[in-house]
Amino acid sequence: MSTPRTPASSPRTTDPDWWRQAVVYQVYPRSFADTDADGLGDVAGITSRVPYLASLGVDAVWLSPFYPSPLADGGYDVADYRDVDPRLGTLDDVDAFIRTAHEHDIRVIVDVVPNHTSDQHEWFRAALAATPGSPERARYVFREGSGESGELPPSDWVSNFGGSAWTRVPDGQWYLHLFAPEQPDLDWTNSEVRADFEHTLRSWSDRGVDGFRVDVAHGLAKDLSTPYRPSNEQALPLDGSDPLYDRDEVHEIFATWRAVLDEYDPPRAAVAEAWAPAPRRVLYARPTELGQAFNFDLLESPFDARSFREIIERNLSASEQSGASSTWVLSNHDVVRHATRYGLPEGTDTDAWLLTDGTDPVLDRERGVRRARAATMLVLALPGSSYVYQGEELGLHEAPAIPHALLQDPKWIRTGHTVKGRDGCRVPIPWTRTGPSFGFGDVAPHLPQPDDFGASSVEAEEDDPTSTLSMYREATAARRRLQRGEELTWTEAGDDVVAFARHDGWRSVTNFGTTPVAMPEGDVVLASGPLDAGDGLLPGETTVWLG
Repeated sequence: MSTPRTPASSPRTTDPDWWRQAVVYQVYPRSFADTDADGLGDVAGITSRVPYLASLGVDAVWLSPFYPSPLADGGYDVADYRDVDPRLGTLDDVDAFIRTAHEHDIRVIVDVVPNHTSDQHEWFRAALAATPGSPERARYVFREGSGESGELPPSDWVSNFGGSAWTRVPDGQWYLHLFAPEQPDLDWTNSEVRADFEHTLRSWSDRGVDGFRVDVAHGLAKDLSTPYRPSNEQALPLDGSDPLYDRDEVHEIFATWRAVLDEYDPPRAAVAEAWAPAPRRVLYARPTELGQAFNFDLLESPFDARSFREIIERNLSASEQSGASSTWVLSNHDVVRHATRYGLPEGTDTDAWLLTDGTDPVLDRERGVRRARAATMLVLALPGSSYVYQGEELGLHEAPAIPHALLQDPKWIRTGHTVKGRDGCRVPIPWTRTGPSFGFGDVAPHLPQPDDFGASSVEAEEDDPTSTLSMYREATAARRRLQRGEELTWTEAGDDVVAFARHDGWRSVTNFGTTPVAMPEGDVVLASGPLDAGDGLLPGETTVWLG
């Protein structure tokens, strides 16, 4: 039996179930705060902003990758899982951040990227230098090609970023990469791979990290038997039979991870990024595995009452089955920001919209923010964890007009310049009204910010009681005061309305329509917008909390 480990530091609250109803703030480190004037955000910058994070009332901060990386995919191509990119800081800087966050009663979640490494990882460099069939190559998925002389890829599998999922090396073998060629996939049947990642989990847990976000959790187990079967990743089957994604064998891997995470007191939390059908996604969230899995359904939902209610009901039911709590996500580093999605005509192809630099169709910016505020208050009232993406609390829109020469997302190149990708939501956030990078740093940032960003900066919104920033702060404070238990009771209030009650009479009512509706009686705790539709009426595209 393993001896529980003592973390390097810990928040004042040691509740092992803290994650069940937490508000988690996602930081994309390279775009948060730059302290050394190189245009890239850094760990010291995040530490300097911990008081701001505390003012938001968040329970935890999730850091996207800060590890050494050649940045072929925004840091998700990791060259060393147990170190810090020197452009972002040092291990001492990470220790200082964890310590400062814990002093402010904020827990720390870090990304772990187990499906693939960078092609600059020492293991992959060794694999390229070794011969076919060597132990070095056995850590990855190397195979012989097809065709008369192996000149064709082993299968027709396609990368998530476009093009073949196979790349040929000089000696003629091919290696698998579900993402960019610079991200070779690991072979999780290899015991050395498994042991090394357990070492990584312990390494960061020993430094005081409270939890892990597991990238591409559904992709680790693969059926590489021949003949290769086609993958159907856009509509995964419910029986775990796809050769590349959401296979049953992956759950044995995460059961071993849970044993490692449970060595600590309190146990380390984990949340799976598992793009799998809802009935199967809950498997990753079982207490014997990672404990929680992302629910991305709202990322693909229109601003519509029926859609929101169906998604909420389905995911609360799934969470009850798994013994986990649900997660609610409206924006993250991989999607167009929800303030923009909600301001575009329903059904807009956001990839096509980005190619027009955001000019066609025209974005209704005010409506997008109004709807985003209403949706945010709705999900903050739900049982479960809410994940907030940096800048979301400012009502930031997507930055669609990044010049082509400055785009960094591998999707841009791999799709033949037909998909701009995710850079528009990764633009550094604004802290001040003016300056070379609106307070992000002292020089121009690695991705250009829109000229009007200053109007949505922390400085501009800080003292405005009607700002989105003020609403977020009031909402998290009220949530912390009112949230009890994980029960929800639906209230019928019309086709365009989603209404429910929580513990002790706390109620949330959202009018998704444009026509004012009757508002239930009760004291107004908070509203997402002005309640100026008339006495006893709730304006359209507005959420109100009643006590």
